[in-house]
Amino acid sequence: MRVIVFVKANQDSEEGVMPTTEMLEAMGKFNEQLAEAGIMKAGEGLQPSKKGKRILFDGSSRTVIDGPFTETKELVAGFWIWEVKDMDEAVAWARRCPNPMEGGGVLEIRPMFEMDAFGDAMTPEVAEIHNRVRDKI
Repeated sequence: MRVIVFVKANQDSEEGVMPTTEMLEAMGKFNEQLAEAGIMKAGEGLQPSKKGKRILFDGSSRTVIDGPFTETKELVAGFWIWEVKDMDEAVAWARRCPNPMEGGGVLEIRPMFEMDAFGDAMTPEVAEIHNRVRDKI
């Protein structure tokens, strides 16, 4: 099963406070363990929301909102994509993670949809389109 692990933002990450050398070293070692175990498929840190944009959809209308975004507890500072056998394995790996934020961090683990979850809506033709895209990335 694939999961996405969100590293939740806090005031420091939103202010652009950079991690210490010690944090970068600890996180690098953890990422190395994940990669060696075949768990980590992708992962990146994200810049503060003040550098981001949100696009609101309403029918055919699109509205662009500039960051920063106010609800820090709802923001994401980074992510991993992991391939694990089940949620228990994802939790076990998350428990091994160095604290991602000074003063206390939060990880959120969410399962990703696989194509078979979409049932009859995922026709062979639609699956072929998705497979072509997946093969290009």
